Amino acid sequence: MKENVASTFVFILLLFLNTNLLNGQSPPGKPEIFKCRSPEKETFTCWWKPGTDGGLPTNYTLTYHKEGETDIYECPDYKTGGPNSCYFNKKHTSIWTVYIIVINATNQMGSSASDPRYVDVTYIVEPNPPVNLTLELKQPEDQKLYLWIKWFPPTLVDLRTGWLILQYEIRLKPEKAAEWETHFAGQQTQFKILSLYPGHKYVVQVRCKPDHGFWSKWGPESSIQIPNDFTMKDTTVWIFVAVLSAVIGLIMVWVVVLKGYSMVTCILPPVPGPKIKGFDTHLLEAAT
Repeated sequence: MKENVASTFVFILLLFLNTNLLNGQSPPGKPEIFKCRSPEKETFTCWWKPGTDGGLPTNYTLTYHKEGETDIYECPDYKTGGPNSCYFNKKHTSIWTVYIIVINATNQMGSSASDPRYVDVTYIVEPNPPVNLTLELKQPEDQKLYLWIKWFPPTLVDLRTGWLILQYEIRLKPEKAAEWETHFAGQQTQFKILSLYPGHKYVVQVRCKPDHGFWSKWGPESSIQIPNDFTMKDTTVWIFVAVLSAVIGLIMVWVVVLKGYSMVTCILPPVPGPKIKGFDTHLLEAAT
């Protein structure tokens, strides 16, 4: 009797599975964790790509445990990071700790799980872009005009404690140019650009990078118009110096040619004759 019941149950199960397969229904495909990011070493978010849903409503859960521990936890916040994400706030984030994270997909036909993702918050820092980018043209007296660029660190980052150290990179180009000119600014939040094309409108962006981690996205563009005549002052001075030098040189050559002097005579004066008192130069000529 028991064997008949077991056989009937298996038959019904196989019939159910075959019916669902014929209807295009199947267990969910394997999901994939494609990115985990921390903006400031204090919180982080992980995102995943769902696999196929097997033609059925599919539920996704993120579970994790810390390396060296056996307790398994579920994602504390599925909403803050957007669809298919899990956000770990300060309460759930530990530095110098390895999180082992898995995405589980389940529907009526079965389940599947992603490959585990090993996450150390220290090495997934990707800060937000710098803010408040300002551009200013400056030209001190008797000096060349330059572009003065200033910005502030991302608002969420606290740099006062040294918990996070940021370095910055600037890129700029004339508005219609295809190639960017890039400058590394180190830890400073201001930079001077000297080589500028007059009459062009320049576009500037800044990004930042922590000591361990990745470059942020480029911040919003700022632009500034370079005047056409900003080099006139320097150009006029150099033209005046060149013309004056040429005139002086021509005058010297003209004087030398007019008086019939050779260049050697002009440079080396003639050797004076003997000046001995009472000496008759005619006697010296007669002796020769």
